[in-house]
Amino acid sequence: MLIDVIIADITEQRVDVVVNAANSSLLGGGGVDGAIHAAAGPALLDECRRVRRESWPHGLPVGHAVATGAGDLAARWVVHTVGPNRHAGQTDPALLAACYRASLDEASRLGATTVAFPAVGAGAYGWDAATAAEIAVTAVREWDRTQSDSMITLVRFVLFTPALAHAFTAQVS
Repeated sequence: MLIDVIIADITEQRVDVVVNAANSSLLGGGGVDGAIHAAAGPALLDECRRVRRESWPHGLPVGHAVATGAGDLAARWVVHTVGPNRHAGQTDPALLAACYRASLDEASRLGATTVAFPAVGAGAYGWDAATAAEIAVTAVREWDRTQSDSMITLVRFVLFTPALAHAFTAQVS
């Protein structure tokens, strides 16, 4: 699996799966979550409401992932994952790593070959860039080593700032 890092708008990625750093409601929010919902249009919100009704009535738990269609995005699917919020005392790195593994599990289940991730947890949820990058890249590499039947050939970290891109590039190199 190829892992690359770019500074770009994740909503413009032409990949099979865009991963959304969602909140547990799945109904939109700020940062990456808000941008993905805005760019995807109302179809994404409709699907998220359906997922809440049918599968996660109390919200998606931290470290889990669920897939929906992508609405108006160039991607085929959005995989939503809820990162741990350090400001709320969720400081266990295993929770953040679980977001990446669960998202890749969902993407693989869908038959995706290309996946774009934001820096889950590194925005409003308070994980510093270096720690978030180390956990993310390690989790992706470990997941890849254990998946002999996955068709995923590319994981792209799509980051919003040069500081995040630098932290992730240092881990990928």
